[in-house]
Amino acid sequence: MTVIEARGLRKTFGTTIALDGVNLRVEEGRIVGLIGPNGAGKSTALSAMLGLTPYQGELKVLGRDPWAERDQLMRDVCFIADVAVLPRWMRVSQAFDYVAGVHPRFDRVKAEGFLAKTDIRHASKVRELSKGMVTQLHLALVMAIDAKLLVLDEPTLGLDLLYRKQFYDSLLNDYYDRSRTIVVTTHQVEDVQNVLTDLMFINRGRIVLDCSMEEFESRYREVNVRPEQLAAARAFKPIHERHVLGRSILLFDGAEQHRLAALGAVRTPSIADLFVALLGNEPADKPGSKPGNQAGGSQGAAK
Repeated sequence: MTVIEARGLRKTFGTTIALDGVNLRVEEGRIVGLIGPNGAGKSTALSAMLGLTPYQGELKVLGRDPWAERDQLMRDVCFIADVAVLPRWMRVSQAFDYVAGVHPRFDRVKAEGFLAKTDIRHASKVRELSKGMVTQLHLALVMAIDAKLLVLDEPTLGLDLLYRKQFYDSLLNDYYDRSRTIVVTTHQVEDVQNVLTDLMFINRGRIVLDCSMEEFESRYREVNVRPEQLAAARAFKPIHERHVLGRSILLFDGAEQHRLAALGAVRTPSIADLFVALLGNEPADKPGSKPGNQAGGSQGAAK
């Protein structure tokens, strides 16, 4: 089943092009990372998917037009923008009451079970909780909603490493069941490398990379090149070169691993390394500017 499908998705704000003909497809049961710099179009794309902004082009989410059928769509969708959105005056028990009243798929018993694993008390107010505890509360609420699509926009922003890890561990172990679909945007890409099934880079309103993590791991290679092999390595036409502690590290797209092994130590790059390689030299967005050509990858299905 296709959960999200966009064809020629376009959105402008005055002379600024936020989305410029985006084509994408996300299948059921995938965890998709939508990665891009500030102003790339991530939040606009999510807003369109959630029916929060009108758009041009074709967009279907769970078979529905988000803008025209938002009320029906949101019965099957859950969205986290930031764990800080819970009202600070609200008590934990009131948060449970509120979600139970507004979302038909909320399972209060399940939420109580998640909360019982924490030190959070029902009588506590949100303002009395640490940010990590607010995250635990938010997760308890979200994981008790039987949604088909979960959209996360920078869900761990401001959290320390421990709570970020706990967030994604809980998401995978207690929520994801291979039938639900998750779309997540984050700047902390190192946190999601082992969580994602699919990866998309967006820049200047266009999808510039769309691949499964299996393809990512088989297609891209990074080599810590021995100095005497640098000229030979450059002959293989790397897509990026950087220098660390006097060594040259070259990133390749599609080069044969056995040939690269003769040049130095070979490894799979991090998502951050590939992001910098493809987008690091792109000029900054300017109002009304036209996006450049796509780099490294094609628009298409998230497999």
